[in-house]
Amino acid sequence: MTPLTINGQDVVVAADPATPLLDVLRDELGDLTPKPGCREGRCGACTVLLDGRPVLSCLLPIARVDGPVTTLEGLGDDDGRLDPVQDAFEAAGAVQCGICTPGMVLAARAVLDEGRVRTREELAAALVNNLCRCTGYTKILDTIEGLLDTGSRDDD
Repeated sequence: MTPLTINGQDVVVAADPATPLLDVLRDELGDLTPKPGCREGRCGACTVLLDGRPVLSCLLPIARVDGPVTTLEGLGDDDGRLDPVQDAFEAAGAVQCGICTPGMVLAARAVLDEGRVRTREELAAALVNNLCRCTGYTKILDTIEGLLDTGSRDDD
């Protein structure tokens, strides 16, 4: 039995400790927002936040989860309002097929929370582990860059 905190909820899962967090989230807990893209840590579709840091859940065994996990379902607030990053992605049309969207939104949330990225080049470098095969990144980078300009954080 492995205790985890997922989106603010304490859970205990009976999966083998070597089971990737991605599989536990999807198969045991029913959270389908992390996507099983490449399962090799190359695409970022499975990105979740571990204690606020983006991690590739396809590579992380649950035995190594050492803090609270946030998936796309855990962003926003208890009243159903979306996180500012989710709102911005939706408003800008920075999504297409949706495979990369959860991981891209979570990576963007981490970038904004960290507050160290200031230029488009730094932003592109911070998102290097999140691949998008549809958009060409322009709308995604424009959207997050706009949030950098406004200083959007969780408390907005």
